[in-house]
Amino acid sequence: MNQEFNIFVTATSRRVAMIRGFKKALGNLGVPGKVIASDTDKMSTGLRFCDKFHIVPLSSSSDYIPQLLEICKKEKIKLLAPTIDEELEIFGQRKKEFEAIGVTVLVSDKEVGKVCRDKYLTYQFFKKHGFPFAETFLPSQIDYGVTKYPLFIKPRLGRGSVGAYPIRSEKELRFFIDYVDDPIIQRFLAGQEYTVDVLAGMDGKILSVVPRQRLVIRAGVCDRGRTRKMPELIDLSKSICEKLGVLGPVNLQCMVENGKIRFFEVNPRFSGAIQLTVASGADFFTMIVKEALGQTVEPTIGQFKDNFMMLSYEESIFENLNGTKR
Repeated sequence: MNQEFNIFVTATSRRVAMIRGFKKALGNLGVPGKVIASDTDKMSTGLRFCDKFHIVPLSSSSDYIPQLLEICKKEKIKLLAPTIDEELEIFGQRKKEFEAIGVTVLVSDKEVGKVCRDKYLTYQFFKKHGFPFAETFLPSQIDYGVTKYPLFIKPRLGRGSVGAYPIRSEKELRFFIDYVDDPIIQRFLAGQEYTVDVLAGMDGKILSVVPRQRLVIRAGVCDRGRTRKMPELIDLSKSICEKLGVLGPVNLQCMVENGKIRFFEVNPRFSGAIQLTVASGADFFTMIVKEALGQTVEPTIGQFKDNFMMLSYEESIFENLNGTKR
C-alpha cells in the first residue's frame, strides 16, 4: 500500500497507550501512515508520542468540529478516534460530515452516546431489557425514611471517579445531594470490580470481548489488573452491546459478588487500561485498522491470555522551557 493511512486521536492527554497501539498496528500490517493527535493543552503528555499534533479548542466550542474537519483534510486523515465522553455525542451526531471527506469516525451513533453518558438513561436501558444493573435513583425519588445504606453518589453526566462518593448515612446523603452537581444515587455494590473491553465492527458485529479484574485503581484508571476468562460475563457483555447497538470500542464496568454480575456504567470508547487487553492477545488497534482498510476481520471472542497481569508505573518526560527534550 503506497497511500498513507493517517490516524487522528483527539483529546490525547495521557493516552500514550492508544498512540503506541495505533502506531504498532500500522507497523504490524505494513501500512505507511502517521498517528496525529490533538489536545487543548500543548503540555499534554500524549502529544510527545505522536507523529504530529494540533492544539484545538474545547469540544464544547462551536469551532471544535470545523477545526477538526480542516485538520482531517490537511493531514489526509482516514480514521479518527475520539477519546472522551463529552465529545462522543458530538461525533455521533456529525460523523457524516467526516465520512463525506473520507474519514471513518470510530464512534457509536449519537443516541448510544447519549444513553451511555447519562447514567440514569443507562440504568433505564438495562432495566428495560432485563440486564443486571445497580439500582439507580434521582434525588427526587429518595425517601429518606426508608432508604437503606450504603449507597453511592456520582454526577449523572460525570466521567471517571470525579465527584463520586460512598454514602453511609442519611446525613452524608443529604450533604452530597447538594454537593454533587446533578447527581444520581446507586445501590453500593460489593464484590470484585471488572471492566469488560468490547470491540464491535462498524457494522455492529461484536469482534472481541475481554473481561479485566481491576485490582488497584488510581484516579479512576486501573493501575494493576488481570484478564479473566469468564464465559457468563463475556456472553452477557456481548448481548448488552448488541442490544445497545455500539460501534467500535466500548467498555462496561461491573461488580461480581459470589458469581452475581451487576453493571453500573457503560462507556462507548477505549478504556484507560486498553493496553492490558491488547497485550493479552486481543489487539483492538490492529483489528480496527484492518477493518478501516476494507479487510475482513473475523470475531475472536474468548481468544486472549487468561490471568494475564498488568502492573503499571509512572514514567516522566523532561523538557527545557523551549520545549526541547533533555
